[in-house]
Amino acid sequence: MKYAGMPMGMWILFRKSFRNHLVSVLGLTETEAARATTAAKPKYREIIAKLPEFENADRFKMNIVNCAMLSAFVLSMKERPSVEQLTEYYAKSMMTAPMRWFCRMMGKKKFSEQDVQGMKATAALKAADRNPYSWNMEFLPYVDGSGYEARFTRCGICTLMKDLGLYDLVPAMCHLDYTMAEAGGACDFVRKYTLASGGSYCDCGYKKKS
Repeated sequence: MKYAGMPMGMWILFRKSFRNHLVSVLGLTETEAARATTAAKPKYREIIAKLPEFENADRFKMNIVNCAMLSAFVLSMKERPSVEQLTEYYAKSMMTAPMRWFCRMMGKKKFSEQDVQGMKATAALKAADRNPYSWNMEFLPYVDGSGYEARFTRCGICTLMKDLGLYDLVPAMCHLDYTMAEAGGACDFVRKYTLASGGSYCDCGYKKKS
């Protein structure tokens, strides 16, 4: 994958937030945070360079880019954070003001015809059959009309973090689904199983707010 484009843009957008929360959440000093951020950039570029290009119709490129960024910061820290620490760090680093705006805009489209057709197209694409760093999912509308489930049987984040020796930290990324759904304001996110915890799939349920 080329660094120019989305990966470079995501680094520019989120670098400051990732750096600042090294201090406010993980307790690093300003000097330690600056050193970790400096070290993270070349690691991030290295990870990105080893990833294949995503198909144009693949909606999950941003997910793997975010995973690469978080992984680069973790690999640049002197002490490995716990899952609980990393969950808080990642959520606060990602939920900047522009990101909250993006979630609200996506929330307004949730369950629209455009949203449903997009989910069906993603399910039909089965991108992970050709790219191990992408996702395969099924689209399962709830029979009572209360929303739908996106059921994932292949996960690019699991693949990449396993490659990097960070597989035990995958749940820290998974939890952002709850945070983004809450920020969107249109649905409640529900989940019982994840691949990272030994499930046969990840069930991402979106229930309309009453």
